[in-house]
Amino acid sequence: MKAAFYDTQGSAYDVLKTGEISKPRPGPNEVLVRVHISGINPTDIKARTGFTASMRYPRIIPHQDGAGVIEEIGENISPERLNERVWIYEAQYGRASGTAAEFVVVPAEQAVRLPDNISFETGASLGIPALTAHRCLFSDGDLKDRRVLIHGGAGAVGTAAILLAKWAGAWVVTTVRNSQQAEIARKSGADLVLNRTEHDVAKIIMAQTGNQGVDHIVDVALKENFDTNLACLSHGGIISSFATDSATETLPVPLLKAMMHGCVLRFVYIYHVSMELKQASAKDINACLESGSYQPVIGLILPLEKIADAHHALESSKVTGKILLHI
Repeated sequence: MKAAFYDTQGSAYDVLKTGEISKPRPGPNEVLVRVHISGINPTDIKARTGFTASMRYPRIIPHQDGAGVIEEIGENISPERLNERVWIYEAQYGRASGTAAEFVVVPAEQAVRLPDNISFETGASLGIPALTAHRCLFSDGDLKDRRVLIHGGAGAVGTAAILLAKWAGAWVVTTVRNSQQAEIARKSGADLVLNRTEHDVAKIIMAQTGNQGVDHIVDVALKENFDTNLACLSHGGIISSFATDSATETLPVPLLKAMMHGCVLRFVYIYHVSMELKQASAKDINACLESGSYQPVIGLILPLEKIADAHHALESSKVTGKILLHI
């Protein structure tokens, strides 16, 4: 089968290659998926560059997310799943092979039914971003009529968070850095879009909420935004952080101020969330899909042979929207 891979960690153009390798076979409780679209995430870049760990396998086929059709099943899997359209998450986590290939084997629960009216492109845009956004938003209950601030509303997780929060009935404000990002956030359904380089974010939010503040915050840059968050968070509000630029980054917390707010800090690293919770999240994500409320912004689709260009585009932030590979 055709696949992209790397045998050593390093820069995209130095280490990523494509070629023919053996087609995998599913074992017990696994399914073989013919991949139509592979999705790229920042964690795929971090794995390739050695951000948190060295390579555990001599060769890595990258990418956690994708979408395709189940072509073969292992023992203990219902025959009804054959030919099922699915979206995939965490394909390469704890394994050598991800979705940057014509075929991938994953545990059956990590191949989630993709509704018939949903494209493979949308399916490959779900996975890590949608699951992360869901855990950030819904870990503490229903969002109906709640007020939510989402930092980085044009990013993959930010966009997913806007779409899911609006589907759940929340009022959503988001921050962006430029007009292009603002347009994406508005198209995703945000009620209020603030340019963090031009606006006093906390002041405007407090004015818009009658000085009540927001109940939930989803944050891609917690250290940078922490003071702003406390300035516009309601009493007892929740701040969920899901990203960091450094494996050694720390956060100084003004303890008395945080105590007076009664705030909750939640940290979401989706790979360590229990399978039971991820399956519950996937059920909600599919409900959102089936309602027609989930339409991710896709910024770039390239063929598998251009995987290095796709990785470079994500690393350099030259593309706004999800970056996908057509297999």
